[in-house]
Order: sequence, then structure tokens, then C-alpha cells
Amino acid sequence: MGWGALALAGLFAGCVEAVPQDAIEAVENIDRDLMELRAAEFSPVDYARFAHQWMELKSRVQADEDLVRWPWELNDLELALRRLQEEGSQTVARLTKEREALRQSAESKIAQVEDRFRVMAVQVGAIDSRIVLGQKPVETDLLMKQAHAFYEQGRYDRSLDASDRAAQNLATQTILLGNEFGRYADRGQISGWQQMAKDTIAWSRTHQASAIVVNKADRILTLYLNGQKVLSYPVRLGFNGIREKRYQGDGATPEGRYRISRKRGQGETQFYRALVLDYPNEEDRRRYRLEQKTGQIPASRAIGGQIEIHGVENQLMAQTLGCVMLENPQMTQLFNRVKNGTPVTIVGALHEQNSVAQTLVLLGVPREET
Repeated sequence: MGWGALALAGLFAGCVEAVPQDAIEAVENIDRDLMELRAAEFSPVDYARFAHQWMELKSRVQADEDLVRWPWELNDLELALRRLQEEGSQTVARLTKEREALRQSAESKIAQVEDRFRVMAVQVGAIDSRIVLGQKPVETDLLMKQAHAFYEQGRYDRSLDASDRAAQNLATQTILLGNEFGRYADRGQISGWQQMAKDTIAWSRTHQASAIVVNKADRILTLYLNGQKVLSYPVRLGFNGIREKRYQGDGATPEGRYRISRKRGQGETQFYRALVLDYPNEEDRRRYRLEQKTGQIPASRAIGGQIEIHGVENQLMAQTLGCVMLENPQMTQLFNRVKNGTPVTIVGALHEQNSVAQTLVLLGVPREET
């Protein structure tokens, strides 16, 4: 080989690729990172700019892939790729930080809503008021399952949205409970119930006779004789018992002043023994007519009747539809101490710190005042 050929070979040995492969691979990696971070969704302007520049630079890279350059030559294409790598890296770092913050927010929101949901379920169960909420708890449960699923998929924004909707659903449930049971935290209403109980006890004292007071919130039946408490038993109410009774089939236990209209012994009732009350009384009828007239009760709904204090024949029938239920031994004791005409006063609650009011406080329902 001559000296000319050797010199030429030496010159080419000093040349380099027009575009370094490491610069190309670096930008390709940035592009993959941005796609994994869903930059097109979370930072559309930045990603659109990056994608546009990368597309143009890829065209130039393909056009120049067979070229070589001298090491000392200025390479605009390489400089453009390095700049795009730097800009892309900054976007990746920012989106990574934002994604982690979003993940933490989604995780925190799930924990917060689930804690609230558990408290709601426990408290609502304690006062047997699930029926008031209808399908709302089921909807909340489904939303939280969605929140968990989206979180596991890394869709933290969707997880947050599902948790937020579940939180709104719980807020709606709180409002429903407040509207339905706010009277249990209403000092004016409680004062009225207290007066009804006092009047019944005073009647017992004046007439030297028996009288019964049923406290729905505490689920307690108390028998008075000559104005003195002689026995007190826990009771079960209807499946919708703590609500105010409005019409037949609503499962609510009525509130008001009643009397025993009939005593049914064994063989006369399916519930062991029963004390039939004179529900509906005139006050119940007046309220019923008014609510029907104003459309609060459908015209097809009857006022109902057959409200009793009774025992239970077997555990398969240990659910009452608005009556007051005692265990059979206690029913026997009560049955033997009363007669037709004995006053029975049923009230919502007798003190402000009743179980329903405490539940409302724990759920953040503001106290009513009248």
C-alpha cells in the first residue's frame, strides 16, 4: 500500500458517525418513559412538543445515518438530540414527581373514605337504620372496589375520582340520616317525649294502676305501677322501627299515647302472647290524612293497624313488622301485670344522649333545634 492510501485510511479512521447512537437511544428511552407516565394525558402540551421535535429529528437521523463527520466538525443534529434529551428528562422528572404525589393522594383518599364507610356501617347497623339508605351503601362499596382496582392498575386519577364519588355518596347518606332521624337530636322533640312519659307515670300514680313506657332509641320497655318502676325489659322493634310510622307496611314502630285494647293468650296469636294496642289513634289518623293530602303518603297506602307488644313463637318469626317484641319469659311477666285499658306510651327517646343522637354526632350531622 502506498503512502497516499495509508494517509487516506488514517483520515477515515479519525471520522465518526454523523449521529452518535447513544444520543438516539437516550431520546428513545425518554419517549418510552413519557408514554409510561401517560404524558399525552397529564402534560399534553409538553408531550406534543417533544413528540413533534422527536419526529423531525428521527427524519433527519434516517437521512444522515450513512454520513460520517470529522470529530472537530459542529454537529447541529447531535446538539438538537442532546437538547431534546435534556428537555425530555426534565419532563419525565416532573411527571414522575407529580405521579407519586397523585399516588399518595389516591392512597390517602381510599383510606379516608374506607374509614368513613366503616364508621357509617357500624353506626347505622347499631340503630338498625340500613333500610333508610336504600342502595346507597351498595353503590359506595362498588365505587370503593373501583377505586382499589384503578389504584392497582396505576390509574391514580381514576382511583381518586371513584373515591371522591364514594365520599359524595357517603355525604348523601349522612344527609338522609339527618333528615330522617334529626328529631332524635332535637331538644324540643325530646322535651315533648319526656313530657309524654311523665304524664304516663303521673297517670299510673294517680290511678294506682299499671302503665307502660317504650323508649325506641334505647329499645327499652318499662312497666310502672302506682307511679313506680317495677320492671324494665329490652325489646326489638320493627325492621324500620326507629322511624316515625306513617302507613301500613313501612316497618316503623308508632310513637304516641295508646292503650291496650285486647290481651291475646296462647292459642290466640302466632306470637306466644300479645297485647294489642289501639293504633291508629285519632292523632295518628289526623297526621295520616294531612300527609296523604299533601302527597307525602301515596293514596294507595293504608294507615295500617294491628300494632302489638308480643313475644315470639319461634326464631324463624323473630322479626316484627312495626310491633314491640319481647322474649317469651319477659312477655309472660308483662302479660300478667297489665289489663285492657292499660296506657302504653311509645316515645322516640327520653334523653339527649340517646343512641340515635350519638350516631348522628359521630357521623357529623348537625343538631336540630326547635
